[in-house]
Amino acid sequence: MAITKIHPIKSTLNLAIDYIVNGDKTDEQILVSTHKCHESTAHTQFLMTRNDAGTKGTVLARHLIQSFLPGETTPEMAHQIGIELCKKILKDEYEFVLSTHIDKGHIHNHIIFNNVNMVTGRCYQSNNKSYHQIRYQSDKLCKENNLSVIDEFYENYKKKYKTNGKSWYENEQAKRGASWKSRLQFDIDRMINQSKNWNEFLKKMADLGYEIKYGKHIAFKPKDKPRFTRAKTIGEDYTEERLKERISERVSIKTPAVKKRIGRVIDMNTSMKVKESKGYEYWATKHNLNTMAESVIFLREQGIKSVKQLDEYIQKAADERQNLQDKIKAIDKEIQELSATMEQVHTVKKYRQYYKEYKANPSDKAFFEEYKAQITLYENALSELKKSYSKLPNLKDILDKLDKLQEKKEYPYARVFFVKIHYGRALSNTKELWNLHRQGDGEIAISLLFF
Repeated sequence: MAITKIHPIKSTLNLAIDYIVNGDKTDEQILVSTHKCHESTAHTQFLMTRNDAGTKGTVLARHLIQSFLPGETTPEMAHQIGIELCKKILKDEYEFVLSTHIDKGHIHNHIIFNNVNMVTGRCYQSNNKSYHQIRYQSDKLCKENNLSVIDEFYENYKKKYKTNGKSWYENEQAKRGASWKSRLQFDIDRMINQSKNWNEFLKKMADLGYEIKYGKHIAFKPKDKPRFTRAKTIGEDYTEERLKERISERVSIKTPAVKKRIGRVIDMNTSMKVKESKGYEYWATKHNLNTMAESVIFLREQGIKSVKQLDEYIQKAADERQNLQDKIKAIDKEIQELSATMEQVHTVKKYRQYYKEYKANPSDKAFFEEYKAQITLYENALSELKKSYSKLPNLKDILDKLDKLQEKKEYPYARVFFVKIHYGRALSNTKELWNLHRQGDGEIAISLLFF
């Protein structure tokens, strides 16, 4: 399972290249390859290409990391896959240095390539599209070499059912507690919705009492916490780059027109505004007449012609709403259970190779210490699955069930919203009008309602 990550290099390019070609990590530089440059002078050659193209951007190069599961590939195969990947995504148009590191428990490739195209003189465009192209080519090469890839069904599940970088289940758990990360996530989301630009967002976070640390990854710390927390640890939507994108997206989106709903009746006898302002009294009277008319139309549509029928209808609406909420609760429980199963199956598949390697070499204490967290996650997830399943569930089947449950949930969810907002308000207004009538007010309205 090759995992790919890419990030920009904006300074100390020479140090970054020196790190990836380190002989202790690359079998004395046997596992190092280059294109249109030499590893010892690559940083100066990159800069010469930039100068020739007249580029003034801040990004000097891109650093791509391609990681493989322990024991799944040889250093030579991993290196060859790295070379093929460079050919696919860079097309001989970018200088690059490729190294394969073997000093850790898992083999991984480092690729540093010039941000400037040698042929066109243009900068490399790093975005979601280009990243997915890298992922696609990497996965394709892994399949051709009989290596595992990230499960497409789990990826689809993440897109559909993940919330702010968390699974549905994790998100629900966070709602119930008061975890530090949940509070930070809540505050970030709030301030994004209130900010017009990045600087305003930072100011609003500071006003909330957060200390902000700038660097490679933005981090936040409230006054009552001893340590900073990187925002990116909350989820994919909380990297500095993505936060800026979210602010821009919010600013560019026009607020859609809200469909008119039946308003609420204003009690003219108890409202202090009515007593204090003749202008407001005039407006409230007009508002109540319009609201009465809307409610009358609704009642006539429902065939309600008496107060008794009205009471019966109110009770019926309340019962319907409760039944719908019970159905939604039952479906949510199933979704929660399946989401937990999906995460457990993914964890087992993701860390199986680590566990196999550990079982094959139980005396390798260094390997166990490095991957203790992954091995523990595997064992715990497998233990939970065995409580309900005799064999490992299929991710495609789980995703299909989740999709069907989501479809099943759509109607009752929409219906309960309609009953609550539309029916509830109209019926509440009508009861209010009836009460006003009994008190000597609302004569015109009640005559319209039932006569």
